[in-house]
Amino acid sequence: MAEKKRSGKRPDKDGERWSQGVTEGSDALDLEDGVFTWDDPARIARSLKRSAESSDRRKSSPYRSAMSMLTFYVNRAGKELDAEQREVLERAKDELRKEFGRA
Repeated sequence: MAEKKRSGKRPDKDGERWSQGVTEGSDALDLEDGVFTWDDPARIARSLKRSAESSDRRKSSPYRSAMSMLTFYVNRAGKELDAEQREVLERAKDELRKEFGRA
């Protein structure tokens, strides 16, 4: 018999989505609380850079780890992310590129 497909939108047994667990409990980066809710793209980028550079558990370069976490959050937040905050996070990507000298 075919197994019922999960939508991915259902909270797990603890009431959080798996993507929330990844963001909050990343084994590669120790993120500051609420970093993705801040309204200053440069501050977000600096925080992600600090987290990535100080991590000894990441598997790739600091730039790639920081950008991956930011992109992951934007993609997984999906429709739940309002347009204003999405724009802040997209600008944070540009700021992150500048912080790492890749702009």
